[in-house]
Amino acid sequence: MTNSLETLSTELQERFVDIPLKTKIARKELTIEVAAANLFQVCETLRNRFEFAQLIDLCGVDYSQYKQADWETETASSAGFSRGVNTAIHQEDNDKPRYAVVYHLLSIKNNQRIRVRSFAEGEPPRIDSVIQIWNSADWYEREAFDLVGILFDGHPDLRRILTDYGFVGHPLRKDFPVTGNVEMRYDPDKKRVIYEPVSIEPRTLVPRVIRQDNRYTD
Repeated sequence: MTNSLETLSTELQERFVDIPLKTKIARKELTIEVAAANLFQVCETLRNRFEFAQLIDLCGVDYSQYKQADWETETASSAGFSRGVNTAIHQEDNDKPRYAVVYHLLSIKNNQRIRVRSFAEGEPPRIDSVIQIWNSADWYEREAFDLVGILFDGHPDLRRILTDYGFVGHPLRKDFPVTGNVEMRYDPDKKRVIYEPVSIEPRTLVPRVIRQDNRYTD
């Protein structure tokens, strides 16, 4: 499998020699990173030339807090964790744009999978739609727009798909409140569901312990 991925990686680099293209093989998976300006061309070639006929998944990612943490989670003492937060106990600079779109592609003919990542710039972030290449991108792109706020240029019907009518904000952005902004309840006097400011008090929870998993070692 690794040799097959290395061969595919080499073929991609040769095919896109004039396009800035990064390839990486990790955990027996191949990931390529391409600029947003070249995304549509690369995806079209992946389908037509490399037989990646199926778009399995598409998602938006918010990297605003990437490699930042308020907890040390690599080790745990016998006493466990305290509930005190030490702000930015671990922090690394990330010079890449905040938002990215990740595509998972499948070639049934060649029995291969590949991951494509492209960063969307601007506010709101924008990137080309791939619905003309894979029809299944329709709902996936609407989901990424709804939850992360990424606009897909060329999408014929880009509107929210999971949140309610009139919803404000994008729930999967890192700066969106965990408890949300509003809550709803049935008002017996008005005889309808009404929205009110959220009444849940924010609290700090004990962090999840991150331990080494031998299943995912190279």
